[in-house]
Amino acid sequence: MSTRKKQLAKPAIVHPTLGFGVPATSDPHHFIVEIPRSNTGAVSIVENLGMQSHDYTQSIIVRCVLERPRWTAIRSEVQRAFNVRLKERQLKTSAWKVGENLVDRLLGKELCVLAWACEGMAFDHIAIAVRNWLALRPEERWWLFGMTAITTGGVNDSGKGWRLALRHALGDVAQNELFKPRITQTTTRDTAKDHESITLSLFDFDL
Repeated sequence: MSTRKKQLAKPAIVHPTLGFGVPATSDPHHFIVEIPRSNTGAVSIVENLGMQSHDYTQSIIVRCVLERPRWTAIRSEVQRAFNVRLKERQLKTSAWKVGENLVDRLLGKELCVLAWACEGMAFDHIAIAVRNWLALRPEERWWLFGMTAITTGGVNDSGKGWRLALRHALGDVAQNELFKPRITQTTTRDTAKDHESITLSLFDFDL
């Protein structure tokens, strides 16, 4: 192959995966998004602990059941965001389909954070929640999943504790409005000074 053709060739896939980044190995820890054929059927998000669990009866955890219109409102942006991440790691991209969709364990945690926030939210706030979710770093989403899953991570825990907190944190105010640059007040002594703008992030810590 010529040098020119090598430059144009697509980078090789790092390792084979299934769905959205799940390693094609024996029983890995991953998530399953179950999309029914019916257009009105609810979408289930299930965590499969795989070989990480020593008890098969406890290895499957239903994390969320999302009404179909709410799933439809978030699916495209989630797919786009996940595929960007997969491409960055030279992994095969994917698309949602009817049936079982396999999702990498970290991406699945991030999806749960958004789904939990949207499950009881006013429908017209879901677009705000998606924008705020996209603005979070992956590490921030993992942290939110961990805090929520400890106490209110089951399918029947909607509207309580951290689940309720996620709904308000992501859906009440668009982050770009809440944290847009602010202009400091000037005094009579320093009217000649430039106004100082302060930009805040949703989380001010490194994980």
